[in-house]
Amino acid sequence: MLLKRSLPKIRWKSWVKPWQQVDWLLFCLPVAASIFGGLMILSTELKQPVTDWWWHWLVSGIGVFIALFLARIRYENLLQWHWITYALTNMSLIAVMLAGTSAKGAQRWISVAGFNVQPSEFAKIGIIITLAALLHKRTAASLDNVFRALAITAIPWGLIFLQPDLATSLVFGAIVLGMLYWANANPGWLILLISPVISAILFSIHWPLPEPIDLFKVLDFALLGFKEIALEPLGFLKEVALTPLGIVWAFAMAILGWLTLPWRRFGFGAIGAWTLNILGGELGIFAWNHVLKPYQKARLTVFTDPDHDPLGAGYHLIQSRIAIGAGEVWGWGLFKGPMTQLNFVPEQHTDFIFSAVGEEFGFIGCLVVLFVFCLICFRLLHVAQTAKDNFGSLLAIGVLSMIMFQLIVNVGMTVGLAPVAGIPLPWMSYGRSAMLTNFIGLGIVESVANFRQRQKYYL
Repeated sequence: MLLKRSLPKIRWKSWVKPWQQVDWLLFCLPVAASIFGGLMILSTELKQPVTDWWWHWLVSGIGVFIALFLARIRYENLLQWHWITYALTNMSLIAVMLAGTSAKGAQRWISVAGFNVQPSEFAKIGIIITLAALLHKRTAASLDNVFRALAITAIPWGLIFLQPDLATSLVFGAIVLGMLYWANANPGWLILLISPVISAILFSIHWPLPEPIDLFKVLDFALLGFKEIALEPLGFLKEVALTPLGIVWAFAMAILGWLTLPWRRFGFGAIGAWTLNILGGELGIFAWNHVLKPYQKARLTVFTDPDHDPLGAGYHLIQSRIAIGAGEVWGWGLFKGPMTQLNFVPEQHTDFIFSAVGEEFGFIGCLVVLFVFCLICFRLLHVAQTAKDNFGSLLAIGVLSMIMFQLIVNVGMTVGLAPVAGIPLPWMSYGRSAMLTNFIGLGIVESVANFRQRQKYYL
């Protein structure tokens, strides 16, 4: 008793005071996902002389400390540094183009102290901070501010697209759309923003079906009293302007433009939306034929019919679906999945880690993982709704958009519902830069949660 009285009292409350408003459920769920992800990576590489699982846990531990450090620093400080953050983001992307390391047909990494760092991953956080700073005072309720935000985003997005890194450029698009919507942009404007991309798909991509469908070699005007008109001499018009789904989509966007854009006089909004989508179709054909690399084309189209190329572009999807289906309800058990242990699924420790979960833990395991990610997304949304200012709310929505889009695309591509875009599953797929990026985003959101009430915390 005397010894107890003589020892100094440990003031645990003073230790945890800087984090007392942190959303601990939001913090613990990604940590648990990282631990479980390391186990799944170990399972996929159990019979290989590699230690990616160990690196996964090590980088996760570093990410946890970074997130805790950021959570006790006022997020408002980022406002003072957002242009510097934006400049550093672009400089790092330019450095990749000048002195980057190439792998798998792309130049995306910079070697730092013997480690490959992927600046495009950290650029996601840079653009979230920049857009939040721009939109917290000037909301997206006017087209001027929307165009201003898009112009700021265009530079890093273009640098990433040129690497080429199509997957990260898609994540950029999801972040921008999510933050613009939260900043009171008209939903019709956001649909018009993505409409040229949809037009490019409808006008240009020839899906690899067993029997190609050629809809418009001949256009029949019999109902109008004209004879059949052969379209072969029309060149690009045969492929673009006379694609039925593309025409319907362009008309729909013209109507939407007339209803939502401020230039309704003389139908300028409708004409602009129509022209934008037709140009989108033209550019889609040009990009498909002259810009996208063969492996990118295969990734974008093979999910519709992976059996069309079972030993090539469709191999990943076929093996992934077999592995998930083999898990049935409860799965084979950890380290017992035959497809996983015999390495039938390529890149399973990165992009296809969810297939290992499906095989070894079955349908129930997949549901648990999806439930955890749904809780993470709901907590991110809750922080955004309860933030004390627009800047903090936009930061949380930016991170939410990034995580949700990556989750949907990754899980979708493993089960054959989305193209193979090379997007990792947050906190579970192996990827050191991606892991640190996710934890940095988590730390920023926790700072928003931590300082919802005005308190004085000091380092």
